[in-house]
Amino acid sequence: MDFDLSAEQQELRAVVRAFADEVVAPAAEVHDREATFPLEVVHQMAELGFFGLTLPEAYGGSDAGTLSFAVVLEELGRADQSVAVTVSVSGSLAGGMIARLGTDQQKERWLPDLAAGTALASFALTEPGGGSDAAAAHTTARLENGEWVLDGSKAFITNSGTPITSVHVVAAVTDPGQGARGLSSILVPAGTQGLTVGPAYRKMGWHAGDTHELAFDGCRVPQDHLLGERGRGFSQALSSLDGGRIAIGAIATGLAQACLDHSLAYAGEREAFGKRIGTYELIQAKLADMRAKTEAARLLTHRAAWLRDQGRPHVAEAATAKLVASEAAVWCAREAVQIHGGYGYIEEFPVARFYRDAKVLEIGEGTSEILRLVIAKDLGAPSA
Repeated sequence: MDFDLSAEQQELRAVVRAFADEVVAPAAEVHDREATFPLEVVHQMAELGFFGLTLPEAYGGSDAGTLSFAVVLEELGRADQSVAVTVSVSGSLAGGMIARLGTDQQKERWLPDLAAGTALASFALTEPGGGSDAAAAHTTARLENGEWVLDGSKAFITNSGTPITSVHVVAAVTDPGQGARGLSSILVPAGTQGLTVGPAYRKMGWHAGDTHELAFDGCRVPQDHLLGERGRGFSQALSSLDGGRIAIGAIATGLAQACLDHSLAYAGEREAFGKRIGTYELIQAKLADMRAKTEAARLLTHRAAWLRDQGRPHVAEAATAKLVASEAAVWCAREAVQIHGGYGYIEEFPVARFYRDAKVLEIGEGTSEILRLVIAKDLGAPSA
């Protein structure tokens, strides 16, 4: 076994870390406080090629692979979760579906701008009444005179309303009565008549992330906007979520690492009862546990990413990585606030934002409860 990153990946990590420290982190507090989308940061990430890392070279990407992408997302996640998830959804989740499933015409239309980061994509799967039950979708798409006509709504959709959003990958029922086999993926360009982007949500965390509801009312797109095979939308979504869970694992690892970094620095400066708090064994134990959980999250995430890059099965590994990393992030964020004491509850300190941002990591791309079911099924646990 070789646990070292390649020379290219180490160089990539250094570049992203410097960018995150010099550009992303200083802007994070303002965008979080004002709940504004960090468009200027997105433009700079586009210039550095972050959005095209997993996309094909033929369309302007770098085809660097999942592990390299995980390295990038971890470093961005150390500075700002909202920025990291923006890259993850467009550059891999939605963009990756188009790259894997799209026709030549679809790829030529959408991928160059997505790879360049001059446009963003969203993945519209979750519905207001569906949550984790993706197969119970109510958004429909029927063929009528050579067009798909969509009706319904989607909830909690990242990158759905930015100034540069260009396309939504929408899971819709094309064959009613077929359950999961009745879902298909439809490409809906931003601004299509009949598509309404709802107001931005007031969220507990990820304030700078762009998240809206999408409503479809007689929304028409050409028949050739079907992405992949009809009736395969559910399996397509699950496959994409495997990659998305690795991405969230990386982002969560970044947050856990940030909590450790800030807590270690604070413990070395803050004095109580005549000495630095980092000299107290209780604080040292917290720091040690934070490191252990962060390292475990990183190793699991890297292994799942490596398996995906090798084309090997990774469903349970992706679920395990996301489960462990997201719960580590929540735990580390809570302990970071505790180590900072009253200052940890003040928004001037980044750990307060980390605490708010962490919770959604246990929800998006598969809740911790769903992930445990995935893992149990892989173990061969008896089913009802």
